[in-house]
Amino acid sequence: MNWLDLRDDVAVVIGGTGVLGGALAEGLAAAGAAVAVAGRNAERGEARAASIRKAGGRAVFVSADASDRSSLDLARQQVIAEFGQPTVLVNAAGGNQPAVTVTAENPFEQIDLAAWRESFDLNLVGGAFLPCQVFGPGMGAAGRGSIINIASVSAHLPLSRVVAYSAAKAAVLNLTRFLAREWATQGVRVNSITPGFFPAEQNRRLLFQEDGTPTPRAKSILGHTPMARFGEAHELVGAVLFLASRQASSFVTGSDIVVDGGFLAQTI
Repeated sequence: MNWLDLRDDVAVVIGGTGVLGGALAEGLAAAGAAVAVAGRNAERGEARAASIRKAGGRAVFVSADASDRSSLDLARQQVIAEFGQPTVLVNAAGGNQPAVTVTAENPFEQIDLAAWRESFDLNLVGGAFLPCQVFGPGMGAAGRGSIINIASVSAHLPLSRVVAYSAAKAAVLNLTRFLAREWATQGVRVNSITPGFFPAEQNRRLLFQEDGTPTPRAKSILGHTPMARFGEAHELVGAVLFLASRQASSFVTGSDIVVDGGFLAQTI
């Protein structure tokens, strides 16, 4: 038996237009799944889907704003029309925002409430809540499905500066476990992955200077990471394939897989 054979699966990767989400979309397609690359950037989404098809996979780009219920409803209809009922959902949308980054010039007590709410809309509402609402019931009706939410090490240990992001990602972990309990008897498994530090568009300015050298924050992160390096996007694929596969993870729900180079294991 090929434990990671996904040829009977239809996967939707929300945030598949980004660096990490795109790598996950490619990994799912390489394992045989038909993949809908969902996101707001049509140029990057179409390019990712075309790359998957060129490699022999099945993929389409689907325009979707994860914070807009009607946009997600339309995306779901398009996926069903193209490939059939989705059986795998990866929620990879999210990111930190400068307006809610705590600094000497922008202390916690001065964070704008509207910006705080925007961060939660991005990372919790669009990052898990609405996509689960839209795609989860169809999986339950079909009697099978795997939902994989992307959390963060900052959900476990709140990091300095990124307070709204950390709080929202902690809520994603809690929602994951809630839905795992709610939908377990319907054949829908809900799990999460906690990535460590993977350079991508949303955090690159925090990790690298304009000349490409590490920032002081990046040096601090690497010093707290036993493997002493950042992760690479492809290193998240194995965890996603495991959780997506009915054969490999049929009794796994409500779990969080940490892929962080040992960051959460480090103390002093």
